Amino acid sequence: MPDRRRFLQTAASAALLGSGLPAWSAAPATSMLTRSIPSSGATLPVIGLGTADTFNVPPGDAAAMAPLAQVLQTLMQAGGTLIDTAPSYGDAEAVTGALLARDPGLRARLFLATKISTRGHESAMRQVRQSQKDLGSDKLDLIQVHNLIDTRNQLALLRELKQQGVTRYIGITHYTDHAHDELTELVEREKPDFLQVNMSVGARNAEKRLLPACQANGVAVLINRPFQDGALFRQVKGVPLPALAADIDCTSWAQLFLKFIVGHPAVTAVIPATSKPANMADNARAGFGRQPDAAMRERIAALLA
Repeated sequence: MPDRRRFLQTAASAALLGSGLPAWSAAPATSMLTRSIPSSGATLPVIGLGTADTFNVPPGDAAAMAPLAQVLQTLMQAGGTLIDTAPSYGDAEAVTGALLARDPGLRARLFLATKISTRGHESAMRQVRQSQKDLGSDKLDLIQVHNLIDTRNQLALLRELKQQGVTRYIGITHYTDHAHDELTELVEREKPDFLQVNMSVGARNAEKRLLPACQANGVAVLINRPFQDGALFRQVKGVPLPALAADIDCTSWAQLFLKFIVGHPAVTAVIPATSKPANMADNARAGFGRQPDAAMRERIAALLA
Protein backbone atom coordinates (compact mmCIF):
# COMPACT_ATOMS: atom_id res chain seq x y z
CA MET A 1 0.00 0.00 0.00
CA PRO A 2 1.47 3.39 -0.90
CA ASP A 3 2.11 5.49 2.19
CA ARG A 4 0.95 9.09 2.70
CA ARG A 5 4.20 10.58 1.48
CA ARG A 6 3.95 8.90 -1.89
CA PHE A 7 0.18 9.03 -2.38
CA LEU A 8 -0.77 10.56 -5.71
CA GLN A 9 2.24 12.86 -5.91
CA THR A 10 1.55 13.51 -9.56
CA ALA A 11 -2.06 14.44 -8.87
CA ALA A 12 -1.02 16.74 -6.06
CA SER A 13 1.48 18.50 -8.30
CA ALA A 14 -1.16 18.94 -10.96
CA ALA A 15 -3.53 20.43 -8.42
CA LEU A 16 -0.87 22.90 -7.37
CA LEU A 17 0.69 23.83 -10.69
CA GLY A 18 -1.21 22.38 -13.59
CA SER A 19 -3.90 25.04 -13.83
CA GLY A 20 -1.52 27.75 -14.94
CA LEU A 21 -3.54 30.20 -12.84
CA PRO A 22 -2.11 32.62 -10.27
CA ALA A 23 -1.67 31.42 -6.69
CA TRP A 24 -4.90 30.97 -4.75
CA SER A 25 -7.14 31.48 -7.79
CA ALA A 26 -7.96 27.98 -9.02
CA ALA A 27 -11.48 26.75 -8.29
CA PRO A 28 -12.36 23.10 -7.67
CA ALA A 29 -13.76 21.18 -10.62
CA THR A 30 -16.73 20.14 -8.49
CA SER A 31 -17.97 21.38 -5.15
CA MET A 32 -16.78 19.96 -1.86
CA LEU A 33 -19.57 18.76 0.40
CA THR A 34 -20.74 21.43 2.84
CA ARG A 35 -22.65 21.31 6.11
CA SER A 36 -24.87 23.93 7.70
CA ILE A 37 -23.85 25.90 10.81
CA PRO A 38 -27.03 25.57 12.91
CA SER A 39 -26.89 28.98 14.59
CA SER A 40 -26.78 30.90 11.30
CA GLY A 41 -27.68 28.58 8.43
CA ALA A 42 -24.42 29.44 6.66
CA THR A 43 -22.49 26.50 5.24
CA LEU A 44 -18.94 25.26 5.74
CA PRO A 45 -16.96 22.81 3.58
CA VAL A 46 -16.46 19.57 5.48
CA ILE A 47 -12.66 19.35 5.14
CA GLY A 48 -10.61 22.11 6.73
CA LEU A 49 -7.06 22.49 7.99
CA GLY A 50 -5.57 22.37 11.47
CA THR A 51 -2.26 24.12 12.15
CA ALA A 52 -1.11 22.71 15.51
CA ASP A 53 2.55 21.62 15.26
CA THR A 54 2.58 21.56 11.45
CA PHE A 55 2.56 25.36 10.97
CA ASN A 56 4.84 26.10 13.92
CA VAL A 57 7.86 27.18 11.89
CA PRO A 58 9.91 30.41 11.99
CA PRO A 59 7.77 33.03 10.18
CA GLY A 60 10.79 34.36 8.27
CA ASP A 61 12.01 30.95 7.09
CA ALA A 62 11.13 30.90 3.38
CA ALA A 63 12.12 27.26 2.93
CA ALA A 64 9.95 26.13 5.83
CA MET A 65 6.99 28.24 4.72
CA ALA A 66 7.02 27.22 1.05
CA PRO A 67 5.28 23.85 1.50
CA LEU A 68 2.80 25.45 3.90
CA ALA A 69 1.84 27.96 1.22
CA GLN A 70 1.21 25.01 -1.07
CA VAL A 71 -0.90 23.32 1.61
CA LEU A 72 -3.13 26.40 1.82
CA GLN A 73 -3.32 26.63 -1.96
CA THR A 74 -4.30 22.97 -2.20
CA LEU A 75 -7.01 23.40 0.44
CA MET A 76 -8.53 26.32 -1.43
CA GLN A 77 -8.28 24.72 -4.84
CA ALA A 78 -10.30 21.82 -3.44
CA GLY A 79 -12.94 24.21 -2.14
CA GLY A 80 -11.94 24.18 1.53
CA THR A 81 -12.17 27.40 3.54
CA LEU A 82 -11.69 26.54 7.23
CA ILE A 83 -8.33 27.14 8.91
CA ASP A 84 -8.07 26.48 12.64
CA THR A 85 -5.21 27.93 14.66
CA ALA A 86 -4.44 29.30 18.12
CA PRO A 87 -2.02 31.58 19.99
CA SER A 88 -0.84 28.53 21.93
CA TYR A 89 0.41 26.82 18.76
CA GLY A 90 3.79 28.57 18.82
CA ASP A 91 4.30 30.53 15.60
CA ALA A 92 1.49 28.77 13.74
CA GLU A 93 -0.93 31.69 13.94
CA ALA A 94 1.68 34.21 12.81
CA VAL A 95 2.76 31.91 9.97
CA THR A 96 -0.85 31.48 8.86
CA GLY A 97 -1.30 35.24 8.80
CA ALA A 98 1.93 35.80 6.91
CA LEU A 99 0.84 33.34 4.23
CA LEU A 100 -2.60 34.92 3.93
CA ALA A 101 -1.03 38.38 3.62
CA ARG A 102 0.46 37.39 0.28
CA ASP A 103 -2.94 37.93 -1.35
CA PRO A 104 -5.04 40.88 -0.09
CA GLY A 105 -8.25 39.29 -1.35
CA LEU A 106 -7.68 35.95 0.32
CA ARG A 107 -9.16 36.76 3.73
CA ALA A 108 -12.69 37.16 2.38
CA ARG A 109 -12.63 33.61 1.03
CA LEU A 110 -11.62 31.90 4.26
CA PHE A 111 -13.17 30.92 7.57
CA LEU A 112 -10.58 31.70 10.27
CA ALA A 113 -10.93 30.03 13.65
CA THR A 114 -8.71 30.78 16.62
CA LYS A 115 -8.84 30.42 20.40
CA ILE A 116 -8.46 31.98 23.82
CA SER A 117 -6.18 29.92 26.06
CA THR A 118 -5.65 32.02 29.16
CA ARG A 119 -7.36 33.21 32.34
CA GLY A 120 -8.84 36.62 33.02
CA HIS A 121 -10.33 39.37 30.90
CA GLU A 122 -7.21 41.42 30.18
CA SER A 123 -5.04 38.43 29.32
CA ALA A 124 -7.74 37.11 27.00
CA MET A 125 -8.11 40.45 25.27
CA ARG A 126 -4.35 40.58 24.70
CA GLN A 127 -4.61 37.22 22.97
CA VAL A 128 -7.54 38.38 20.85
CA ARG A 129 -5.70 41.53 19.78
CA GLN A 130 -2.59 39.51 18.97
CA SER A 131 -4.67 37.06 16.93
CA GLN A 132 -6.20 39.95 15.00
CA LYS A 133 -2.74 41.31 14.31
CA ASP A 134 -1.19 37.97 13.40
CA LEU A 135 -4.06 36.95 11.13
CA GLY A 136 -4.36 40.40 9.58
CA SER A 137 -8.08 40.66 10.29
CA ASP A 138 -10.02 42.76 12.79
CA LYS A 139 -13.00 40.43 12.43
CA LEU A 140 -12.53 36.71 13.03
CA ASP A 141 -14.97 33.99 12.06
CA LEU A 142 -14.72 31.88 15.20
CA ILE A 143 -13.06 32.35 18.58
CA GLN A 144 -13.10 29.36 20.91
CA VAL A 145 -12.40 28.84 24.61
CA HIS A 146 -9.47 26.47 24.37
CA ASN A 147 -9.33 23.30 26.46
CA LEU A 148 -11.86 24.54 29.02
CA ILE A 149 -9.51 27.22 30.39
CA ASP A 150 -11.50 29.70 32.51
CA THR A 151 -14.55 28.64 30.51
CA ARG A 152 -17.29 30.58 32.28
CA ASN A 153 -15.48 33.93 32.21
CA GLN A 154 -14.14 33.53 28.70
CA LEU A 155 -17.49 32.50 27.25
CA ALA A 156 -18.97 35.68 28.70
CA LEU A 157 -16.19 37.68 27.06
CA LEU A 158 -16.70 35.92 23.74
CA ARG A 159 -20.41 36.74 23.82
CA GLU A 160 -19.47 40.40 24.23
CA LEU A 161 -17.02 40.19 21.35
CA LYS A 162 -19.66 38.57 19.18
CA GLN A 163 -22.07 41.43 19.92
CA GLN A 164 -19.31 43.90 19.05
CA GLY A 165 -18.67 42.21 15.72
CA VAL A 166 -15.15 41.03 16.59
CA THR A 167 -16.16 37.42 15.91
CA ARG A 168 -19.01 35.86 14.00
CA TYR A 169 -19.21 32.73 16.13
CA ILE A 170 -18.06 31.49 19.53
CA GLY A 171 -17.09 27.99 20.62
CA ILE A 172 -15.46 25.62 23.09
CA THR A 173 -12.66 23.12 22.43
CA HIS A 174 -10.94 20.10 23.90
CA TYR A 175 -8.92 17.20 22.54
CA THR A 176 -9.29 14.32 24.99
CA ASP A 177 -12.07 11.93 25.98
CA HIS A 178 -11.95 12.80 29.68
CA ALA A 179 -13.45 16.23 28.93
CA HIS A 180 -16.51 14.91 27.10
CA ASP A 181 -18.85 14.84 30.10
CA GLU A 182 -18.10 18.45 30.99
CA LEU A 183 -18.39 19.46 27.34
CA THR A 184 -21.78 17.79 27.13
CA GLU A 185 -23.01 19.80 30.13
CA LEU A 186 -21.67 23.02 28.58
CA VAL A 187 -23.29 22.31 25.24
CA GLU A 188 -26.64 21.75 26.92
CA ARG A 189 -26.36 24.80 29.19
CA GLU A 190 -24.46 27.37 27.12
CA LYS A 191 -25.37 26.35 23.56
CA PRO A 192 -22.24 27.81 21.89
CA ASP A 193 -22.19 28.16 18.12
CA PHE A 194 -19.39 25.59 17.81
CA LEU A 195 -17.83 22.72 19.69
CA GLN A 196 -14.41 21.41 18.68
CA VAL A 197 -13.60 17.93 19.97
CA ASN A 198 -11.58 14.81 19.25
CA MET A 199 -13.11 11.86 17.42
CA SER A 200 -11.85 9.18 15.07
CA VAL A 201 -12.58 5.67 13.91
CA GLY A 202 -10.46 4.51 16.84
CA ALA A 203 -11.77 6.96 19.45
CA ARG A 204 -15.55 7.08 19.41
CA ASN A 205 -16.45 8.27 22.90
CA ALA A 206 -17.84 11.57 21.57
CA GLU A 207 -20.55 9.66 19.73
CA LYS A 208 -22.15 8.42 22.96
CA ARG A 209 -23.54 11.62 24.49
CA LEU A 210 -21.62 14.63 23.24
CA LEU A 211 -22.45 14.63 19.54
CA PRO A 212 -26.15 13.86 20.16
CA ALA A 213 -26.19 16.82 22.58
CA CYS A 214 -24.76 19.04 19.85
CA GLN A 215 -27.46 17.92 17.44
CA ALA A 216 -30.20 18.51 20.00
CA ASN A 217 -28.93 21.99 20.88
CA GLY A 218 -28.01 23.33 17.46
CA VAL A 219 -24.24 23.34 17.95
CA ALA A 220 -21.88 22.95 14.99
CA VAL A 221 -19.09 20.39 15.47
CA LEU A 222 -15.45 20.56 14.40
CA ILE A 223 -13.41 17.38 14.79
CA ASN A 224 -9.73 17.40 15.74
CA ARG A 225 -7.24 14.52 15.98
CA PRO A 226 -8.97 12.53 13.19
CA PHE A 227 -5.91 10.31 12.74
CA GLN A 228 -5.05 10.10 16.46
CA ASP A 229 -1.73 11.85 15.85
CA GLY A 230 -0.80 9.26 13.22
CA ALA A 231 -1.64 6.20 15.31
CA LEU A 232 -4.29 5.07 12.83
CA PHE A 233 -1.80 5.04 9.97
CA ARG A 234 0.62 3.01 12.04
CA GLN A 235 -2.17 0.55 12.77
CA VAL A 236 -2.90 -0.06 9.08
CA LYS A 237 0.68 0.11 7.81
CA GLY A 238 1.09 -2.54 5.16
CA VAL A 239 -2.62 -3.37 5.15
CA PRO A 240 -4.29 -3.13 1.72
CA LEU A 241 -7.18 -0.72 1.41
CA PRO A 242 -10.37 -2.78 1.88
CA ALA A 243 -12.77 -3.34 -0.98
CA LEU A 244 -15.52 -1.41 0.80
CA ALA A 245 -13.50 1.79 0.27
CA ALA A 246 -14.56 1.84 -3.37
CA ASP A 247 -18.22 1.88 -2.32
CA ILE A 248 -17.73 5.37 -0.89
CA ASP A 249 -15.17 6.58 -3.46
CA CYS A 250 -12.11 6.32 -1.21
CA THR A 251 -8.66 5.69 -2.66
CA SER A 252 -6.63 5.93 0.56
CA TRP A 253 -6.83 5.09 4.23
CA ALA A 254 -6.80 8.82 5.05
CA GLN A 255 -9.94 9.36 3.02
CA LEU A 256 -11.60 6.36 4.66
CA PHE A 257 -10.76 7.66 8.15
CA LEU A 258 -12.03 11.15 7.30
CA LYS A 259 -15.22 9.94 5.63
CA PHE A 260 -15.97 7.86 8.72
CA ILE A 261 -16.04 11.16 10.63
CA VAL A 262 -17.87 13.22 8.02
CA GLY A 263 -20.47 10.46 7.80
CA HIS A 264 -21.70 11.26 11.31
CA PRO A 265 -24.70 13.61 10.96
CA ALA A 266 -23.59 15.85 13.85
CA VAL A 267 -20.22 16.69 12.26
CA THR A 268 -19.88 20.01 10.47
CA ALA A 269 -16.21 19.78 9.47
CA VAL A 270 -12.98 17.97 10.29
CA ILE A 271 -9.61 19.72 10.59
CA PRO A 272 -6.67 17.38 9.95
CA ALA A 273 -3.31 19.10 10.33
CA THR A 274 -0.57 18.66 7.76
CA SER A 275 2.49 20.40 6.38
CA LYS A 276 2.57 18.31 3.20
CA PRO A 277 0.70 19.44 0.05
CA ALA A 278 0.18 15.85 -1.13
CA ASN A 279 -1.45 14.95 2.19
CA MET A 280 -3.68 18.01 1.97
CA ALA A 281 -4.80 16.95 -1.51
CA ASP A 282 -5.48 13.45 -0.22
CA ASN A 283 -7.42 14.74 2.79
CA ALA A 284 -9.49 17.11 0.67
CA ARG A 285 -10.74 14.26 -1.50
CA ALA A 286 -12.68 12.99 1.50
CA GLY A 287 -15.03 15.90 0.93
CA PHE A 288 -16.08 14.57 -2.47
CA GLY A 289 -18.03 11.56 -3.67
CA ARG A 290 -20.25 9.22 -1.71
CA GLN A 291 -20.28 9.41 2.08
CA PRO A 292 -20.89 6.49 4.47
CA ASP A 293 -24.24 5.89 6.10
CA ALA A 294 -24.50 4.52 9.65
CA ALA A 295 -24.13 0.92 8.53
CA MET A 296 -21.03 1.68 6.47
CA ARG A 297 -19.49 3.58 9.35
CA GLU A 298 -19.81 0.46 11.50
CA ARG A 299 -18.17 -1.63 8.79
CA ILE A 300 -15.27 0.80 8.68
CA ALA A 301 -14.92 0.75 12.47
CA ALA A 302 -14.88 -3.03 12.44
CA LEU A 303 -11.75 -2.96 10.29
CA LEU A 304 -9.77 -1.59 13.24
CA ALA A 305 -11.51 -3.46 16.03
